[in-house]
Amino acid sequence: MTTPDPDGALAEQLLRLTRRVHRIQKRHLGHGDLGITPAQSRLLRTLAHYGSPPRMADLAERLEVVPRAVTTLVDGLETAGMVRRVPDQANRRVIRIELTDNGRAALSELRRVRRSAAEEILAPLTAAQRAVLGELLDTLVDGTAVVRPGADTD
Repeated sequence: MTTPDPDGALAEQLLRLTRRVHRIQKRHLGHGDLGITPAQSRLLRTLAHYGSPPRMADLAERLEVVPRAVTTLVDGLETAGMVRRVPDQANRRVIRIELTDNGRAALSELRRVRRSAAEEILAPLTAAQRAVLGELLDTLVDGTAVVRPGADTD
């Protein structure tokens, strides 16, 4: 007789949900004319968080990938006209990556796609369930429990 493994079952549910999210996002992305991969989408979203164009090494660190992976992503996005390489003003040997107008337009479309995918995924949940899910996900992402006033802590 095997012992039930509730943590294993939860891990499997999380993996299944992640795969579903990716499938839905890919389907929503496929309906547009963006023609970019989920990894390129992530790079564009990451670029948007910088106040000034970052170095490739900064992107690699933020994305937690090797620099060569960023080079490949940037190459594809540059070919599509969504980013451009620009020399650093202080050190011409350093190359920075900046969004183009096409990149900003693609980012707006990506945000629309993500909202649409999220609406599809979350549709079965009530507003209260969504709030609880948000709190639970924050806890999992941050790795710390959030204790609300009046909540049981056992």
